[in-house]
Amino acid sequence: MRTAGEEIVSSCPQCGVEIRADRRFTTWCAACEWNVDPQGPDKEKRGLDRMRRGLAQRYGARLFEELRGGGGKGSGSGRNWSGPLAYALALAVHGLTVVLAAVGLWGLVRGWGGLGMAFGLFLLALAWSLRPRLNRLSDDDRVLLRDDAPELFALVDEVAAALGTRGVDAVVVDVEANASVTHLGLRRRLLTLGLPLWEVLSPQQRIALLGHELGHFTHGDTRHGMVVGTAFRSLSTWLYYVRPMPNPNVVQAITNLACVPLRLLIIAVMALLDLLTARASQRGEYLADGAAARTGSTEGAVGLMDRLMVTDSVVTTLQRETNSRRMRRTGRGGEHDTDGLWEALVAHLDSVPESEFERQRRVGALRGHSVDASHPPTHLRRRLLLDGTPVPAAVTADTARTERIAGELADLRGTLAREVVRDGYGDV
Repeated sequence: MRTAGEEIVSSCPQCGVEIRADRRFTTWCAACEWNVDPQGPDKEKRGLDRMRRGLAQRYGARLFEELRGGGGKGSGSGRNWSGPLAYALALAVHGLTVVLAAVGLWGLVRGWGGLGMAFGLFLLALAWSLRPRLNRLSDDDRVLLRDDAPELFALVDEVAAALGTRGVDAVVVDVEANASVTHLGLRRRLLTLGLPLWEVLSPQQRIALLGHELGHFTHGDTRHGMVVGTAFRSLSTWLYYVRPMPNPNVVQAITNLACVPLRLLIIAVMALLDLLTARASQRGEYLADGAAARTGSTEGAVGLMDRLMVTDSVVTTLQRETNSRRMRRTGRGGEHDTDGLWEALVAHLDSVPESEFERQRRVGALRGHSVDASHPPTHLRRRLLLDGTPVPAAVTADTARTERIAGELADLRGTLAREVVRDGYGDV
């Protein structure tokens, strides 16, 4: 084995081909795929998770080939019956909650002062815990409104207009290497931007990210919509209530046994909701990728996919950088050194060699939908973008605009850097 800087030169122990690798990343052989996935696939899931993976694998390959062949580009394709059935089933779940509340109220009134009152209170408490919960901002959220970041909101609005939708009402910035959109209450829209992901993207990749997230509003996703999404949460609460008690005594063992039929029924309803929404959910991701390409260009959307494939490196780098900074002080009242945290993250991601991106793509091909049952594998999403006709960016950001947005995020960058270093990444 020979080394030169960060490069390691060795021979593949399986086929003998010369391997040139970066010592910071996994050494593997592109010729025979030796050590391409040293960790191997995740542990085999059980129960509902296993069923969800099965659905993802069943629909995933078929949907990819369908979209690759130019079919099903419309947002409503393939959902003529499954979407309404999913909504009907979700409304039935919420209807049961309403019935419980009504019976509880009746028992409270009719049984006032007696045992019926206690029964009514129990049902009312149960119905309250099962109620559809609308998303709300928490006190810990780092929230930006339009007056706080007018340039960022102007960019979001421009991306939304290019997609034929409206922008968002608030932006939450956190330290996850991710981004998402959701509804606040009944009508308001929320965009969550993970600062570590935002920092490592180029300006056009950031626009592609915004296009992808806002694309979910244009195409819809019944699984995460208000009606179906809250039904999933209600069913999860039901499942929590009837879970088996560990190390039961005789009475608890009898209770566990009595709950088996109800638990199986809840799992069956959740499985049916998954069946009705799985294909639409994966289709929604592909369509959102198309929105990313239309707004940020195909090149920007593909670059975004590449960055998403190495988010593990984002997490590892932040953990390493925060740990090293926690070991040293700046001398200003014993404060931790937070200078250059995000710049160090960007520098590391910019230095990731192409061989690591290729390895991640091959790992994705090996694992298929076993990584995330709700999203198509990233390598397939990337390939679909590359197989299509390249499209230019509908929205661009010049250097001045990028700097203005960075200025609006400057205070949050500093605040989150201090919190990450103080508490350790993953604990904030």
